[in-house]
Amino acid sequence: MKKLYFFILAMTVFGAMMVTTGNHTYAASSTIQMGNNNGDVWDLQYRLKVLGYYDSTVDGVYGWQTWQAVRNFQSDYGIKIDGTVGAQTMNVLKKVSVNQNELDMLARMIHAEARGELYTGQVAVGAVIMNRLKSPLFPNTMQDVLFQRFAFSAIDDGQYWNNAPNATAYRAAMDAVRGWDPTNGALYYFNPKTATSSWIWTRPQLVSIGNHTFMK
Repeated sequence: MKKLYFFILAMTVFGAMMVTTGNHTYAASSTIQMGNNNGDVWDLQYRLKVLGYYDSTVDGVYGWQTWQAVRNFQSDYGIKIDGTVGAQTMNVLKKVSVNQNELDMLARMIHAEARGELYTGQVAVGAVIMNRLKSPLFPNTMQDVLFQRFAFSAIDDGQYWNNAPNATAYRAAMDAVRGWDPTNGALYYFNPKTATSSWIWTRPQLVSIGNHTFMK
């Protein structure tokens, strides 16, 4: 029994040290740099590729192309340009980009909340989610933003789980991550025809797109 206890404890600690990215699981590290070859780099390359900084194969190998992509990203976001991904670079990257699993979640939410809307309206829903991810008023991860209590009706009524995203939802998700924001910085949206919250009407309204009104 004692051996079983220590085995379970060891596996629990090991599991806590792992990070899952899409279908890739890897040990979390504090710095990602030239010469690394692991899932951390795969995650990094995917995030950079989504933003258009990295145009080569996502292979988990930190070579010269990854190094240059990191430097370009650091330059654009006012981070020390050294080609090494420490905490600051990764924290900023996680606020403005997504990994494979997060892109799947974002596309699923867009489809659940805005399928049937104009394409611009679908991008707008994605933009609100990205704006929340960047805002200090909301949680720090895509998963926590999407699953914040009472944040999205599609979670509460199950539509998030029951409707797989289509190609349009994925395209809208990519456009939103890459910076297209038809809402001009909105953090909230609602359907005036179906809304039951009186609070939502108190928010400063920015724009209406399709059936949704977007607010600060």
